[in-house]
Amino acid sequence: MSRNKRSYAQQLCVKTVGMTMHRTKMIWPGCKIGIALSGGVDSFVLSKTLKIRQGILPFRIDIIALHINPGFAPKDHAGLLPWLSREGIACHIETGDFGPKAEREGDGAPCFRCAWLRRKRLFELCGQYHLTHLAFGHNADDLTETFFMNICRNGRVQGMSMCEPFFGGKLMVVRPLLLVGKKYILQAARQWDLPFFENSCPWSGHTARSDMSETLKSLYAVSRQSRRCIENAICRWQLGENEQDNKLD
Repeated sequence: MSRNKRSYAQQLCVKTVGMTMHRTKMIWPGCKIGIALSGGVDSFVLSKTLKIRQGILPFRIDIIALHINPGFAPKDHAGLLPWLSREGIACHIETGDFGPKAEREGDGAPCFRCAWLRRKRLFELCGQYHLTHLAFGHNADDLTETFFMNICRNGRVQGMSMCEPFFGGKLMVVRPLLLVGKKYILQAARQWDLPFFENSCPWSGHTARSDMSETLKSLYAVSRQSRRCIENAICRWQLGENEQDNKLD
């Protein structure tokens, strides 16, 4: 789809990701980016947006989608291969047992353990494919929730890094969509007709993050502009934090 034919939401995703990449020096010529493609709306929009940016950038980057099915619904990802093939995105798709395994090993919600196991596997795949970057689809809503969770649970003013080095700088974990609000991601996904699927995890909606999402609704209700103002303030703060980190480097 050409730039002139993109909707406001689609263009917002493409432009904001480009701005984030530029201001944080997130990528460079020849980098190889693995996209953590869960199958949810955020990671699908991230994949579509990075594919578009790949054609805009004045230098070459390579992208590959990495999908780890946690094992709750082994056939959930059936629609991934046809879409990735049409988009011309290389992929690695596998089904594990991380979700059921985490349930068996834990006493409560297994989310942390499951996420840890899947991320460990993603790191292994980054090494296997000699990737320089691992990209996650976290958005501005995730950033806001994380910001308040860190204040309320850990006593820290901390958000989510847009680009963070791992393994002595051999791998950069990046979040190109971190300044884009969820509502625009949902709109763009529907307009692009992306084949995202619902989270099959039985614990979905029963996590500390979902609890914080509900708690924040009362804060958003303070005024008609509260949600926009809160997200804009935290996004500006996070961008400033990342730019300061780049200066220190």
